[in-house]
Amino acid sequence: MRTLPINRKTVASLFTSLLLTACGSGESNTSSTTHDPTENPVEASDPQTPDPQTPAVLTALDQQLQLLISQQDLSRSPIANRSIPDIESDMAQLGKALFFSKSLGGDFDSACVTCHHPMLGGTDQLSLPVGVGAVSPDVLGPGRVHHSGLPEVPRNSPTVFNVALWDNSLFWDSRVESLGKETNANGAVSGIRTPDSAYLQADANAGGNLAAAQARFPVTSAEEMRGTTFESGNDNNSVRDHLAARIGNYGDGQGELARNEWLALFQQAFAQTASAENLITFDNIAFAIGEYERSMVFINSPWRNYLDGDTSALSDAEKRGALLFFNTPQQGGAGCSACHNGPLLSDEQHHTVAFPQIGPGKGDGANSVSNINNSDDFGRERETGNTADRYRFRTPSLLNIAQTAPYGHAGSYATLEQVVRHYVNPRAAIDSYFRNNRQCDLQQFRDINDCRTLYLQSLNHSLAAADKLDTERRNGTSRLPGIRLDNQDVSDLVAFLEALTDPCIEDRECMEDWIADDANNIADNPDDQLLIARDGNNNLL
Repeated sequence: MRTLPINRKTVASLFTSLLLTACGSGESNTSSTTHDPTENPVEASDPQTPDPQTPAVLTALDQQLQLLISQQDLSRSPIANRSIPDIESDMAQLGKALFFSKSLGGDFDSACVTCHHPMLGGTDQLSLPVGVGAVSPDVLGPGRVHHSGLPEVPRNSPTVFNVALWDNSLFWDSRVESLGKETNANGAVSGIRTPDSAYLQADANAGGNLAAAQARFPVTSAEEMRGTTFESGNDNNSVRDHLAARIGNYGDGQGELARNEWLALFQQAFAQTASAENLITFDNIAFAIGEYERSMVFINSPWRNYLDGDTSALSDAEKRGALLFFNTPQQGGAGCSACHNGPLLSDEQHHTVAFPQIGPGKGDGANSVSNINNSDDFGRERETGNTADRYRFRTPSLLNIAQTAPYGHAGSYATLEQVVRHYVNPRAAIDSYFRNNRQCDLQQFRDINDCRTLYLQSLNHSLAAADKLDTERRNGTSRLPGIRLDNQDVSDLVAFLEALTDPCIEDRECMEDWIADDANNIADNPDDQLLIARDGNNNLL
């Protein structure tokens, strides 16, 4: 483990200022202000926190970290000047009911929550999602199996936690993207491009923010929610219109639900007495789901507490990890913050990191000369059409990262330690991964008898990404630094990453407001299609 350099004269000056200046305040999981969702949204503010637990004398480790925090302005709040919905609002509650309802699945066997359960880190904790066609539709997370035995969705499920903190884009390839990328706006100011519009062209139907725009697309995916027969051969809007009619009990969807009490919930949330045909539209469905998702702000981690002045919130290992994370290799660090920066710990840009490519892929990479199939995933290039963007994926946020395994766009790494070690030598990590058949160690694949024969082109596709990374490093376009880490460094970095978790998301009681599970409550279950999730051992999630 290396010792990072310290400018003691600067630290002394900083320490004096720390003694004379009050520390920043903390954040709650949601805005503390209840407001009418039909009015202009309120701005989130930072509530008061107890006096920070700062010792009379800072240790040398704390002095280094406090200096770094000051120099890089790391203590700024993720929610300052942002609009965060209240989970108790009627709109967020409507969104929750929709999020948990299998009525939005074409064949009634999947819901939004299928891949994004609050007790699974806002994901499904699978390498690759199993949307439609599960053996047991109400089993989520590890233990959820597609009837074919293999997942059909080609990319790992990103967490819906803290979706209100993104300003540029959503999805691994940013196919839902703010054209203006205004700070603190969550896409609400300028137009939003989606798969329904040409690249760099606004989708007139995208909705008011990134979350609402994103909520329009899982229902149109045959692998995620639509299925293969529902509105087969028809366009995305036909799918959405039919689902809205199902929820509203009119038109093509009339009578598809044996019990339907949605209208009263929509009228209450939108404060209108309009008819179902006018009120229960897919635009309103997507908006409500988006507001529920945007209410899920979980940022009160040990690291946040430390930034707010409690120097006892982190262990020494976590503090050493923070120093490694935020310092450049030239400063003795790992340079992680070159991409993982800002309050979200993401630059919201796209980079080649060459994580192993496993799974069915996105239909890219076929080469008949080399006998390579189309199970590759070209990432951002699929949206921009620019070959320079091949194998680039959006930088994920690291908030709550310890609870969102497996990692990478294809969920190929099971642990944070594997992720950290990948960055030390990506090509060697890929070689080791496939030489040791690490994909068969993943929970989703370990019980498959012929696992080693699955996805036979994965190594070739992964090495192609490594070649791209090497090229970018040679021409100076990569932000991935060359680093050296010993075992202690790796352990310290993992400790810091684990300190980015808000403990609320591990506590069922704390998360109760975000979970619909009362089959006898109309607010949770207006149509007898409530997905009451259980894990692979039949335990309630």
